[in-house]
Amino acid sequence: MSHPSPQQIVRAELSSVPEVADPKRDVGLLEAYGGAAPPYPGWALDAIANTPERAWFEVDGARIELLIWGTHGQPGVLLLHGNGAHAGWWSFIAPFLAKAGYRVAALSFSGMGGSDWRDVYRMDLFVAEVLGACAVAGLAASGNQPVIAAHSFGGVPAIEAALAAPDKIGGLILLDSPIEPPGEEWKGPPKRTAPNRVYASLTEALARFRLAPPQPCDNHWALDHIARGSLKQVDGGWTWQFDPFLWNSFSPIVMSDRAPQLKVPCYVIRGGHSFLMEDRVFNYMKTIFPPNTGFVTIPEAQHHVMLDQPLATIAVLESSLAGIAILPKAPMRG
Repeated sequence: MSHPSPQQIVRAELSSVPEVADPKRDVGLLEAYGGAAPPYPGWALDAIANTPERAWFEVDGARIELLIWGTHGQPGVLLLHGNGAHAGWWSFIAPFLAKAGYRVAALSFSGMGGSDWRDVYRMDLFVAEVLGACAVAGLAASGNQPVIAAHSFGGVPAIEAALAAPDKIGGLILLDSPIEPPGEEWKGPPKRTAPNRVYASLTEALARFRLAPPQPCDNHWALDHIARGSLKQVDGGWTWQFDPFLWNSFSPIVMSDRAPQLKVPCYVIRGGHSFLMEDRVFNYMKTIFPPNTGFVTIPEAQHHVMLDQPLATIAVLESSLAGIAILPKAPMRG
């Protein structure tokens, strides 16, 4: 099977958390390929070849991109990406969940991926995008409410959606989505004043691709896939799809007092080598989530768990979904 073209690979990324990679100190892992694609494993090519349904819906004037796999009427799963990423991060994960019997959707948040940019970003709008995606994809058509699986930043609107509409969310699976103790929360990135750079060629743009926060990743094919999906062609070359000014109007919210209020079953997953989910953070989260929350570590994974250990991530998602299906409603912490 030939490598999928940039047009076939689903949209946009660059970062995924609270830190911007410094190009002076980290090396672009795709630079050595000179614009060519690294070898993809057969299973990943087969998964990516499962072309999703593409839908669009509007939230407060912005068109939101939605990708859907699986049969209508199956139990629903909504996949949420991290900061600056896009729905295509899940395109080699979602087909396995669909094959396991789920109706799976992944959105691109406004300001990211193929979705529209906004003048101002607010958490209530991200929550509306989450709930809108569930409705448009028909994720509750089985009679059971959908489960949200969210990576990194995506965990915040996932939690907020479950608090805002607990009757519409069946459970949460948070993938390396840290909640720091009070007083230690991330304050957000520096304000941006410059637009995204335009690169003269796709090859040059791919060479500049970085994960944020920076980390090693042995699966260069996964980086290639999300990098190509992160770019769009403009006058003069290629540029990143995410809105560089998103965080100029949006600020993180404190989550340490939100998690104890959850009423839905939860799983908290971390990468075993993630510096964002070290024992200090992981153990703190065990004290604030509902008592029946499952806590799981994926060995040999860093923050970007689906890139580092994609098959293990699939297995953990499937087992967590099975667990949520039999868990009672989560008791809140008193």
